[in-house]
Amino acid sequence: MAHLFEPLTVRGVTLRNRIGVSPMCQYSSTDGLADDWHLIHLGSRAVGGAALVCVEATAVEPRGRISPEDMGLWSDAHTEPLARIARFVASQGAVPAIQLAHAGRKASVTRPWAGDRPLADGEGGWQPVAPSAVPFSDGWREPHALSVDEIGAVVAKFRDAAVRAREGGFQWLELHGAHGYLIHSFLSPLSNRRADDWGGSFADRCRFVVEVVRAVRRVWPDRLPLSLRLSCTDWVAGGWTVEDSVALATRLKGEGVDLVDCSSGGVVPGVKIPVGPGYQVPLAEALRKSGLLTAAVGLITEPTHADEIVRNGRADLVLLARELLRDPYWPLHAAQKLRHAPEAAPVPPQYARAYGGLPQGTRS
Repeated sequence: MAHLFEPLTVRGVTLRNRIGVSPMCQYSSTDGLADDWHLIHLGSRAVGGAALVCVEATAVEPRGRISPEDMGLWSDAHTEPLARIARFVASQGAVPAIQLAHAGRKASVTRPWAGDRPLADGEGGWQPVAPSAVPFSDGWREPHALSVDEIGAVVAKFRDAAVRAREGGFQWLELHGAHGYLIHSFLSPLSNRRADDWGGSFADRCRFVVEVVRAVRRVWPDRLPLSLRLSCTDWVAGGWTVEDSVALATRLKGEGVDLVDCSSGGVVPGVKIPVGPGYQVPLAEALRKSGLLTAAVGLITEPTHADEIVRNGRADLVLLARELLRDPYWPLHAAQKLRHAPEAAPVPPQYARAYGGLPQGTRS
């Protein structure tokens, strides 16, 4: 069986190991632009040995941001600041990835450390959009229900952002279809109350993500992977289910999706989720029925646990989030603990003296 430090080839891209940096919002952009914070944040994790380094949820239009400080890729001005990150990540032997997103009805809120609450127009907020005019929760703004023409315009914005990602040198593209954001809110019957061709039946609720995938795949090179982050279950009766996720993934395999990044929840508040180490791994295991590759994410912290997930065929890739915030060099430390060859998570020569790779000298 494969193990955590065995390479993984997807289309024309080879990951040096099975460890990826999960996209994590930094809420630190100005007008959607990447800056030095993002370069250091993502670059340090490429230096730390991860194989896949993914830029946070990147909005395809201004109203698709979660907060005013979110990353964006809705104009050509956003391309070069992100391209600088992609170049550095690639120079360290990691694959630069970017996640394209639209926050939908969960947009226009403050960043978490500023209260994580909805913003009024006078505070820099804006009108959220959604498949239906159903607020996320009490006290949240009522979203504008997208018209059919407006839906087509949003699909085109995903396509245009994918072109900019390609021009920026990214080698892996992910679509954010989880956590109650726009794509997920079309999928779940809890948030999609439409009675037209974009809601109602399972096939019609899936229409939006299928159209986004098709539009993106037309402009995204065949040699480069395309993944989808998916909330594989809403964890609540009447919501989106694991069985729905398997059916959707099976459909998307024929549309050019290569991997499902398996998350869960987020479409409605107050849901009891059985959180614990690796609590979403069974979702990644179940989604393998679709024939697509899967990534496991969620409270995976120990090298032996991550290795077990891959060795037992429960997922093809392990994505880390908070653990890589605590330790950007987790892959290097994991390779040592699991006694794997250095090329699987190479120590930069500038750091070799700290890993026993150079004789101790007197020079500082």
